[in-house]
Amino acid sequence: MFSPLRLAAGLTLLALGTLWLMPASAAQLVRIGAVHFPPYTVHPEQGADTGLLPQLVEALNRAQTDYQFVLVPTSIPRRFRDLQQGRIDMAIFENPQWGWQNIAHTTVDMGLEDAEIFVAQREPGRDQSYFTDLNDKRLAVFSGYHYAFANFNADPKYMAEKFNATLTYSHDSNLLMVTRGRADIALVTRSYLSDFLVRNADTAGQFLVSERTDQVYHHYALLRPKAPISGAEFSELLKGLRDSGELLKIFEPYRIDVLSVPATP
Repeated sequence: MFSPLRLAAGLTLLALGTLWLMPASAAQLVRIGAVHFPPYTVHPEQGADTGLLPQLVEALNRAQTDYQFVLVPTSIPRRFRDLQQGRIDMAIFENPQWGWQNIAHTTVDMGLEDAEIFVAQREPGRDQSYFTDLNDKRLAVFSGYHYAFANFNADPKYMAEKFNATLTYSHDSNLLMVTRGRADIALVTRSYLSDFLVRNADTAGQFLVSERTDQVYHHYALLRPKAPISGAEFSELLKGLRDSGELLKIFEPYRIDVLSVPATP
């Protein structure tokens, strides 16, 4: 015979059993914007989420269970809009010169430094003075990047007209333009050049690398105001990875300096 009381008791037991199978607290999802910024992230729009950022995300997820960090593809021009609209919770590997000062955010110093350097073809008699004056040089640069020599103006038309720059979406292409005589100087990150020379060891002797830096990237993470994780909590997670040697393991092979920073932003 059907009994509402018996059915209610059964549902209660089922609910208790389901709760027993569930974790005490589910990890909160934290979405990190992934832009094409090699070697940090490579072609996230095409799904090839390789590079240093995926390694960092894996390390963050291994280190704790309160948060689940995931990558969300975005682009260099779109990333700040995605942050403001809540599509992503965090923009990462950002620099104060790149136009985010007026966006509502919490800043976390990641304690990581990279640099933008000049690369030319090695020729007899050519030395470091070659990089002093860029006005008479043909430049190969990455489209959308902010360069100090251009006062951080990333407008493609400005770059092409003011600096005789060819803009591409490939550091490899820019370096090959130098080796083939189609450009005089390419600008690349120190980390990218380190990776390129490992992959193309036979080309190392062809390049003259500048002692001059265009800029030093001191990397920050930007969290939107209502992000699931606070700046202090994310900073503490990074401190844990620094103390354990995980950050050094990930970034040192690419000549990215791992610095000591405060535990809170």
